[in-house]
Amino acid sequence: MSEPLEQDHATRVAPSGRGGHAQTVGPPGADWAALHSELEGLRAALSSRPVIDIARGILIASTPCTSRQAWDVLVAASQNSNIKLRDIAHQLVESFHGSPLPPATRRALHTAISHTRAR
Repeated sequence: MSEPLEQDHATRVAPSGRGGHAQTVGPPGADWAALHSELEGLRAALSSRPVIDIARGILIASTPCTSRQAWDVLVAASQNSNIKLRDIAHQLVESFHGSPLPPATRRALHTAISHTRAR
């Protein structure tokens, strides 16, 4: 007589649905932290999207540039200054309403605009 199969959570197999293929299922909650982190990131992206779009509009109206170039300016300014893109966008929108633009953000945007125009 054979010994009973020992099964741990890492090797348990669950049906995948219609395709008939099986999936390996990990321990309960193993991916919770990753899923939670991804969810928080998606929520932040959704909440910051309107501000980013307004900042793009400000750049389009003031530089002038295309929508794609405005996006490229924000991305380049963020990457070169190590300031989150949503923070740069927020600061740009606030400056449009009269708040001073922080010097580091001003420099990063100026440099990014200059490089975008040069292309």
